[in-house]
Amino acid sequence: MGYRIEATMGPDGGYRLDSGAELPPLLFDDDEALAVAIALRTAPALGAGIGEAAIRALATMRQVMPSRLRHRLDTLEVTTVARPGEVASTGISLDVLVTLAQAIRDRVTLRFEDGDALRRAEPHHLAVSHGRWYLVAWDLDRDDWRIYRVDRLHPRIPHGAPFIPRTVPGGDVDAFVSARFKGADANAWPCRGTVLLHLPARDVLSFAGDGTVTAVDEGSCALEAGSWSWGALAALFGRFEAEMEVVGPPELAEAFAVVAGRYARARGSA
Repeated sequence: MGYRIEATMGPDGGYRLDSGAELPPLLFDDDEALAVAIALRTAPALGAGIGEAAIRALATMRQVMPSRLRHRLDTLEVTTVARPGEVASTGISLDVLVTLAQAIRDRVTLRFEDGDALRRAEPHHLAVSHGRWYLVAWDLDRDDWRIYRVDRLHPRIPHGAPFIPRTVPGGDVDAFVSARFKGADANAWPCRGTVLLHLPARDVLSFAGDGTVTAVDEGSCALEAGSWSWGALAALFGRFEAEMEVVGPPELAEAFAVVAGRYARARGSA
């Protein structure tokens, strides 16, 4: 079958299946087999050029599944839908992802090109957000944590020296990445405010994002939300195109006045 077997002589000897050119048979229980199949079915949404390979792997797995598992898998229909503004990183090389993952596993310093710059960093985690792959790493030249887009990286071989892993700020990679995307050091928007919207809560819930909607009566609700600036937060509330009152804080009310003046000037220049 093409599998290499190593034999060791003596009282403590035995046989061992060696790693070779082909993947040896794998044993999964029912739940593990379904989990792998579901992961393969949703893999095209992750980009990285693995969609076709995932489909082929799923077809291979399905052929050797017992009929009871094939039936359970076939009844599960999964459709991956991108969120607004989400773009899959289809340009990522699978070889680059593997190279980064191995460097993270082996705890060795990475050298890579990021645009026109040559970086040296201690890689810690790979993360996927809004259809893009990111590398979370400690930048040795900037002496700080950085998040790099993987589709812009070009690793250089060989890697650098081994390193002792640092702890990501807060100890939670998900929270750290989310915070950086919000322009803050903690996983919270730097600017948060509340308005009273003259809309039913049911009409607001689907568009509130990570905001909090509280029904006031049948025709109005309170919406608390956050953004990276007060002006951006005012614009976020304005997209509901409804009458509203600012509950607080005063910075949000001031931002509404600034945005209103900006819009009025834009209208006058038309």
